[in-house]
Amino acid sequence: MWRGSLPSPDDIGEVIVELTRNGAYLKCSVIHVASGVEASAIGPLTERTGLERIAFAKLKRALASR
Repeated sequence: MWRGSLPSPDDIGEVIVELTRNGAYLKCSVIHVASGVEASAIGPLTERTGLERIAFAKLKRALASR
């Protein structure tokens, strides 16, 4: 698990990222610190960056719908 601010064109602020391995699969959970909104993605262990990208996109979409 790591915590940090990721610079992006539409900066969403501070987030917590948690990666959990379960056999051949990896779950990436992203939590927006200010609001507590969480998004996650599950996929193959070999696709860590892709899962992070998907989880961040889901988080941005969840924040936009609030």
